[in-house]
This record gives sequence, C-alpha cells and structure tokens, in this order.
Amino acid sequence: MKKIYKIITAAAVALLAAGCTANNSSEEATAKSRTTISTPTIFFHGYGSSSHAEEHMANAAKSMGATNKIIKANVSKNGSVTLEGKINHNSKNPIVEVNFEDNINADYHQDGKYALNVVKRLQKSYNFKKMNMVGHSMGNMAIMFYLLNNAKNKNLPTLNNQVDIAGHFDGIIGYDEPAGLKVNAKTGKPNKETSSYKELLPLKKYYPHARVLNLYGDYENGGDQRVSITSSKTLKYIVLPNAKSYQEKKFTGRNAQHSRLHSNPEVDRALVNFLWK
Repeated sequence: MKKIYKIITAAAVALLAAGCTANNSSEEATAKSRTTISTPTIFFHGYGSSSHAEEHMANAAKSMGATNKIIKANVSKNGSVTLEGKINHNSKNPIVEVNFEDNINADYHQDGKYALNVVKRLQKSYNFKKMNMVGHSMGNMAIMFYLLNNAKNKNLPTLNNQVDIAGHFDGIIGYDEPAGLKVNAKTGKPNKETSSYKELLPLKKYYPHARVLNLYGDYENGGDQRVSITSSKTLKYIVLPNAKSYQEKKFTGRNAQHSRLHSNPEVDRALVNFLWK
C-alpha cells in the first residue's frame, strides 16, 4: 500500500513539474511574440473631450521630430480597449492617444481603471518597461488614481515621466474647490483638501521615482478660467519627495485658457523639451 502511495505521489509531482514547465514555456513564447518597443507616451484627455484634444500636441511632437509613430487606444464604457495602429520595434518615441467613450465619468477611480486597462492592453501587444503619461484636466486625475491603485504593482511598467496640464488636483473653480484655498509655496501643501485630494494623499508615500512637469494657465480668475493655479500647484505635495524631479511652468495670454492649453504652441514646446530633449 505504501509503495502504491509513493508511486502516485511521484506521478503527481512529475505532472505538476511538467505543468509548470509548460506554463513557463508558454509565458516565454508569449513574451517573445510581443514586439519590443521604446518608451511609449500615453495621452489622456479631459472631461467631455476626446482623443481629438490630444492630436495637436501629438502632431506637434511629430513635426518637431520627437516621434514618428502615433496610435490610438479606444476605451469602451465597459473598459475594453481597442488599439488603432501598430508600433514597430524601430518606432521612435511612440505616442498613444487615449479616447474614453465614457468621457463624462467624474468617478476618478473608474477613470484610473480605464487607464490601467490601456496600459495592460499595450502590454499584451508590446514589450516595454517604462512609460510616460500626459494628462489634460480630468486626464490628470485618471493618471493619479491609476498610480494610487497600481504604483506598487511590479508587473506594470515603471512611470518614467509625467506631464500634467491644467490639473485640478484640489478642486475646480465654482465646483468643488474649497473657499479660501491656499498652498504652501515651498511644500505644495494646501490649507484645505477636497475629498478626492484626501484620497490621493497615500500616494505621497510611494509615488514613483519619476520626473514631473506641471503646466498651468494664468488667464483669469487666478487660473485658466476653470482651474486655479493654487489647485494645480497642490500636485507638488503629493509627488514629493519621491519624484525624481518636479517642475512648474505658467502660461499666460489667450491660449492659457483651460480648453486652449492643449493646443498652445508654447505648451507643445515645453512638453517636447521635457520628454524627449
């Protein structure tokens, strides 16, 4: 009886080992079948907008010679992602324009899940270890809540650079920005916090070692008409001290208005210089 038991146990161990070997071989084969690409840059648009808002910046980067490949990632309301276009192994600094079908979803956790699905879909087709993320308006919150929930995940690419344009990290003018909001110029810490900002605070402990560029407009109402400079500047407190570097840049004039910032030639140059030069 003991002999039969030993034979059965040995057979089970052998089958388990064979299964593990097969799984490893399958994973290796899948990895080899994916195209290895250079660091992609993923663009996220704002509330009520679409990937069309990202085209000016992406095309500007192409015209400046910073990239030669732009594709699109369409995200359905149920979160499934479809890619339009193909990145080759020799594509230079590929750009991914994200288009949210559910473009009026103010649930930032859901927006973060949409961003996660984009990253995972790209990983399914391509091998890359680092990525850049660029957001405008609500697109910044999609990035921040993606990081809040996934920055510790070793199976996901490392954030290399983050560019935030018109980010309403601590509220929107006339909507949820706290009355009398002020920010400490040295630390970026606000004197009042929205519920969303409070949710992001744990990220301060494990924000990635990434470079951050924070771009905002000074058009009217102490900001770009919709987002105050004060609200945008509160990003600093969340990303430091873990960020590799943190920079801010203010834009003025007609093209510093909230909806014009993503088509502002000065913003284009700042973005390209930061990411690729």
